[in-house]
Amino acid sequence: MKIDFVSIVVPVYNEEEAIAGDLEVIERAMSASHRDYEIIVVDDASTDRSAEIVEGIEGVKLLKHRANRGGGFARNTGIKAARGDVVVVTDGDGTYPNQEIPRMLDLMEEHGLDMIVGARSKEAGTLKVLRTPAKWFIRKLAMWMSGFNIPDLNSGLRALRKDVFMEFMEILPWGHSWVSTITLAMLSSAYQVEWVDIDYYPRKGTSTFHPIKDTYGYLTLVIRTVTWFNPLKIFMPLALVLFLIGFGKAIFDMINHPFYFTSNTVILLMAFIQVLVLGLLADLIAKRRK
Repeated sequence: MKIDFVSIVVPVYNEEEAIAGDLEVIERAMSASHRDYEIIVVDDASTDRSAEIVEGIEGVKLLKHRANRGGGFARNTGIKAARGDVVVVTDGDGTYPNQEIPRMLDLMEEHGLDMIVGARSKEAGTLKVLRTPAKWFIRKLAMWMSGFNIPDLNSGLRALRKDVFMEFMEILPWGHSWVSTITLAMLSSAYQVEWVDIDYYPRKGTSTFHPIKDTYGYLTLVIRTVTWFNPLKIFMPLALVLFLIGFGKAIFDMINHPFYFTSNTVILLMAFIQVLVLGLLADLIAKRRK
């Protein structure tokens, strides 16, 4: 796969401390790579000088939201406006090594990938004590449910094909979980996704990450996304648990009351059948949709 033109999308919300430095790094790296490119910054209704700073940088296209919609919505806005067949998405908060973008594009081109993701070497964000265990658990849950090894579920630095993004745009959330959702969606749809190790720097400015609300959002998105693409991964374990409990209870009833099942046993076994049938129907619907 030859990459002729690259669009680089940077969502921004109150990033006046970092955005100029990030754009400078991107421009320097892409100019040295000799690839044709454009840079699109999407200002998600910042209340600081972020938009003003971007407007003063020559060659950068600025799109503005009139109201704050979330980082995922800003990414959607930027990618829809992109002219490139391949789009790089990165954050404008100084955390990602944007000088690695050309290397990621070279690997994507060389191996014919649909998406390449920067896998961070460490957690350097704010509230590290809360973020690290929460993200570890969510990543392990996503790996178990999807059946794929996922070194970094929610990295903000990635390059992907625009046509593949358009396939999933309608199901992508507007907030932080955009990156996790598109990762699971592409893996579950058998697209070629790989990771490359990158550094991760301390954030400049104030993070919008909320430890309780966003962790809950990540958990629900993993379950929702896997259910959307591979529902048996959700329904079959639940059905198996109900069957084992119900079968064990049935044996207990037969030992203590021959030829008699209690109402709890019947309810458990009926629940097993219902969950199994729902899972099979959901799987048929998912397969038909594909």
